[in-house]
Amino acid sequence: MIGALDLRAGNVIRLEGELLAVLERNHHKPGKGGALVRLKLRRVTSGAVIDRTFRASEKFDDVRLDRVKMQFLYESDGEYHFMNGETFEQVAFGADFLGEGTQYLKENLEIDVLFHESKPVVCEIPNFVALRVAKTDPGLRGDTASGGTKPATLESGAVVQVPLFIEEGEVIKVDTRSGTYVERVS
Repeated sequence: MIGALDLRAGNVIRLEGELLAVLERNHHKPGKGGALVRLKLRRVTSGAVIDRTFRASEKFDDVRLDRVKMQFLYESDGEYHFMNGETFEQVAFGADFLGEGTQYLKENLEIDVLFHESKPVVCEIPNFVALRVAKTDPGLRGDTASGGTKPATLESGAVVQVPLFIEEGEVIKVDTRSGTYVERVS
């Protein structure tokens, strides 16, 4: 059993006999009454996304999942192809399954895919990825003191705000949870 306050994005619970993957969790304490937990859930069977609110004290059945490391190979017609590192079996997932993580995928990136009874349930993109800056405007000399930022398009197609001193061709570390620049990679 797992409490509503202990749930995090990526957890899978069983509710009313159905498997649900937690996409987002928000804790809410109204001025009156007990705390509430608002969950954005994805039905594993249909992929439908639902919003539900629970009391903070509620408990759910935690589901046992098998974690498999998979390597990203390529994207074709909206399908993202991965290879199991142990069995070399290849599988394809749609963008809806991978979520916003698709914008940080690059060749050979390893992700974790969680399976329940041989069915993929949730994918976990690494929290930080190193990506090359494919396109950005040159920074203006003397603007570095202001601490400004500019948009940069990365090799994966993602656009993030970077400091003015970042130039095309440099490799930067990006936080995939927030989509923000972290640091330059040397």
